[in-house]
Amino acid sequence: MNCDEAQVLLHALIDGELDAGNAREVEAHVAACPKCAATLSDVQDLRKAIDSRALQFTAPRGLRRNIEGKLPASPATAANRRAILKGFALGATATALAASGLLLMVTREIEQRRVLDEIVSAHLRSLQSDRLTDVVSSDQHTVKPWFNGRLAASPPVIDLTAQGFTLLGARIDYVDARPVAAIVYRRRVHIINLFCEPASSQAETAASMQSLHGFNVRSWGEKGIHLWAVSDINPDELSEFGEKFAAGLSQ
Repeated sequence: MNCDEAQVLLHALIDGELDAGNAREVEAHVAACPKCAATLSDVQDLRKAIDSRALQFTAPRGLRRNIEGKLPASPATAANRRAILKGFALGATATALAASGLLLMVTREIEQRRVLDEIVSAHLRSLQSDRLTDVVSSDQHTVKPWFNGRLAASPPVIDLTAQGFTLLGARIDYVDARPVAAIVYRRRVHIINLFCEPASSQAETAASMQSLHGFNVRSWGEKGIHLWAVSDINPDELSEFGEKFAAGLSQ
């Protein structure tokens, strides 16, 4: 196992999602590789920090009283004191709101990165095993009904063979401990895994392209579905695949 493969599987190792064989291989690699061991330690420390909620802060009850005790007590300055305390309270509120917004943004980015890691890990696992597809067929009318009863909602399956993306079949995979549909396509000798799961709303999400551990991931949302297309083909071709798939959904 090399560093690229280990980096992809580290999050799955921490979450206990690897089978015994893959877990042993990753642990053996980490034990012999300082770089991957440091990455694993950083991820574990980050999760501990988030879980401990160390970023929360509650002001002491006596803070207001201590501030009032340090201000002039003469009647002439009472109005100024009230103004100062009011300004302090407004400033503290604004600071707290800004801090909570920043924490929410950082937490959301961490969550998105974690899901992206799991998507790439699932793609890599499918390439390394004999379980690329649970149902083998180039016929969308065979693949789509196969999901009935296996998932809460049957995902869209589009035949893109004429556009240069051959449908190979599909399987059930897991992302963030949830079952998702994985529809498998081939572009020349390259595999494309298209992961689909119901979205929380019908609102469309603009497509974005990211690269992780040597793979490109195009993610977008439409018609109440969140989709991730993963492959080692170049970003332009993966964008073309996403656009062709979206066009098929609109027909």
